[in-house]
Amino acid sequence: MRYAQGGGLSDERRQFREDIRMTAAERFALGEPSPVIAKELRVSVRSVQRWRRAWDKGGQRALRSAGSASPPRLSGAQFAQLERELAKGPAAHGWPDQRWTLSRVKTVIGRRFYKSYTLQGVRKLLIWHGFSCQEPTRRGVERDEERVTGWVKETWPQVEGPRRRSTPGSSSRTSPVSR
Repeated sequence: MRYAQGGGLSDERRQFREDIRMTAAERFALGEPSPVIAKELRVSVRSVQRWRRAWDKGGQRALRSAGSASPPRLSGAQFAQLERELAKGPAAHGWPDQRWTLSRVKTVIGRRFYKSYTLQGVRKLLIWHGFSCQEPTRRGVERDEERVTGWVKETWPQVEGPRRRSTPGSSSRTSPVSR
């Protein structure tokens, strides 16, 4: 299952879900039917059926959480250090412009913490901590507004061509009605 913020469950949420499965296991032992358990625990019948099959094979141990799929490789303190490094800007790390890219962040992580991430891993790490892709807020210094305005007024209408005018019977959807 994918989660909206790009990460998995928190430890608290994982424990909450495990508690629900343990409650279901107690009710399996009492012989209650799956639809009743599902309704009272506010989960799907299909989930309860899946849990029951696991419980039949391995008991309550089979319903325990396996933990996080992949624990974060940067601790909270290390990520706070990374945030401070990113706040300094790319120029402070030797890049000529002020654009952070995933490969640049990956390089900073490697240099600072001696940890290797994939680009996708860096993206997930940043999204997990609330970062997002951003568009530049300022226009390029080289942009000439007068030339852009002139192009829009003079050149674009020629490129676009004349607009088709609608006249009675000109649409391909209408057909002349003869009476």
